[in-house]
Amino acid sequence: MISRLYRGFSTKKVAVVLSGCGVYDGSEITESVAVLANLSKNGAEYQCFAPDKPQFHIVNHLSGEEVQNQQRNVLQESARIARGNVLALSSLRPANFDALILPGGFGAAKNLSTFATQGANMTVDPDLTQAILGFFQLNKPMGFTCISPIICAKILGTKNKKPGIELTLGKRRKDETWPFSGSIEVADSFGNKLVDKDVDEIMVDSSALIVSTPAYMKSTAKPHEVYEGIGKLVKKVLDLTVKNADD
Repeated sequence: MISRLYRGFSTKKVAVVLSGCGVYDGSEITESVAVLANLSKNGAEYQCFAPDKPQFHIVNHLSGEEVQNQQRNVLQESARIARGNVLALSSLRPANFDALILPGGFGAAKNLSTFATQGANMTVDPDLTQAILGFFQLNKPMGFTCISPIICAKILGTKNKKPGIELTLGKRRKDETWPFSGSIEVADSFGNKLVDKDVDEIMVDSSALIVSTPAYMKSTAKPHEVYEGIGKLVKKVLDLTVKNADD
């Protein structure tokens, strides 16, 4: 009893996987900062990770155009957000952490996976696949924001001979407010249950210990709404670590 109580109230260690720096070719900065700030606010420790490999491409965030004849490293770019405190994704060991969180941004669809270019035929970075399966098999909670839930949908869907999960990628509305709603159909095709949620809401799969929130999947989302939704996600992920300790 005392041992379970100690585990429930001890400082939680959370692994945060980044995918570069910048919404169009890396991690979405507002989402990433919201994750880190809310982890700190709730008394958790975190360690950032990122793959040590070249980015898929570089985008000029002022013009939106691709930058030619340049190459950047995902790990080095992620260090901009992590203030230098970021490790290679290959060194992530789920046994050393209580939870995992992935912020969104196109880097999740370009650097952590190939969803941006291959859609339903996407693949996921091998080190990230190993990490997600490790946390899942150890019954440790995970949180995904924005487009990043497509990654766990691919790995844990029934089409991949896994149980399938409940998650959100926003709302199934084909309009300018939800421009990436096509991802919902893809995640559904992987063998998962998709639930409509707004930017300030979260979806909790209590069985799989998966928490997700739409964030900037909504084009009209305001920064404070994204922060609020991610705040709820972080709080729930940390709550699930306590539940896991009790179990």
